[in-house]
Formats: sequence, structure tokens, C-alpha cells
Amino acid sequence: MGRKPPQWLEPLLKNLSNVSAVDFTSIPTPEDGGRPAAVLILLADEHEPGAGPDVLIMQRAATLRTHAGQPAFPGGTVEPQDADAAATALREAQEEVGLDPGSVTVLAELPTLWIPVTNFLVTPVLAWWHAPHPVGAHQPEEVAHVARLPLAELADPAHRVRVRHRSGWTGPAFHARGMLVWGFTAGVLSALLDLGGWTRPWDTSRIESMPEVVVPPHVTGVSGNPDPPSVG
Repeated sequence: MGRKPPQWLEPLLKNLSNVSAVDFTSIPTPEDGGRPAAVLILLADEHEPGAGPDVLIMQRAATLRTHAGQPAFPGGTVEPQDADAAATALREAQEEVGLDPGSVTVLAELPTLWIPVTNFLVTPVLAWWHAPHPVGAHQPEEVAHVARLPLAELADPAHRVRVRHRSGWTGPAFHARGMLVWGFTAGVLSALLDLGGWTRPWDTSRIESMPEVVVPPHVTGVSGNPDPPSVG
């Protein structure tokens, strides 16, 4: 790892040593087939006074044909030059939000998860942003907004709901900084909150209908002192 992760990450890293795909989704991962991809779960120390650690999330452009306006982890499909999932996730994050790979300490690759609707086999890469720097929407045709969401805000029971898609699918979601985080991204975040010991009891009976597109007021970027096109 090179650098020692901060103490607040220790419970999460300890619990990740025994996880499998079923800890993140009820959908079994096929043994073959699917398009390999990777996303970057970038955790950082406190950025705003009193806010605590946070995670980097980008908002997809509202003009995209799929998953328009949906928050996601940076990431994308595996390219031939990528040595591993971490290389894919870091390369895509650099292209999408201007992340400097040298500012990141990769901590772990999580179990590969299957997204049936797009047939992506996604490997989430957990990392610590040991040297945060300003980032923003470097691909405006795909990325509308970039934000650092405090884990404490995501864990706040007042910010947690379940959403029901018009297809009938129901899953966890978060209201945070003007965004509604749902789908694959929310499912992974929900599991990580559990594994890190950050989850607080919340009302799982709160169910909202999924809006067609959820886009917050435009923000050009965030100071730092996903998602392949269909992997939100």
C-alpha cells in the first residue's frame, strides 16, 4: 500500500477480508461472459470542518442516453493496456474528473459484481485519497458534476430512503448534496457503511418513486485540499 491508511478506515479494511459478492448484492455473478469494468471508491479524510471522511461521487450528464443524471463512482470498461482493475479505475477517474493517480493509495479490490441490465462485470476498487486536490467535470459530455459526499451525511437516517423504479425494482438510496444516489452505486455504498460500522438505524419502509432524471444545480467542480456509460 505504501502509505498507512488512517485509523477510521481500519474497521472497514478488517471486515473486507471476509466479504463476498453476496454482501453487496443478491444477484449472483456469472462465471463467464459479461463486459469487465471497474469503478473507483475514493475515500478521503475530512474536507469540511466537522463533516468527517467522505467519498467522491460524480453526476452523469443529463443528456446521456442511458443513466442520465445518475450519480456514480468514476470508472469504466477495461482496456487492453490496463494491468488490473485498479489501473482501469484510476485511468477512468483521471479522464473523467482529472484525478491524479499519484494522489491515491489503492487499498483493496472488492468482489466483482454483475449488472444484468447492461451485462457489466464491475470490480469496485477501494482507495484512500491521501493527497486530495481539486477535481471537476473533465468530460462535460459525460460528467455534469463532481462532489465529495461525507459518509456521516450518507449514514444520516434522514437522508436514507428506498426507491422504486418503474420496472418494479426497489433498492437503497441516499439524498445528499442535492443528489439522489441510487442503483449500483447506492447498493455498494450501503454495504460499505455496514462494513465500516457507520450505519445508523433508519426507516427502511420509506419508499419513493424513482424520478426520470435527477440533476442537481450545476456545480463546476469541487476542491480536493460512475462509472462506465452504464455502470451507475
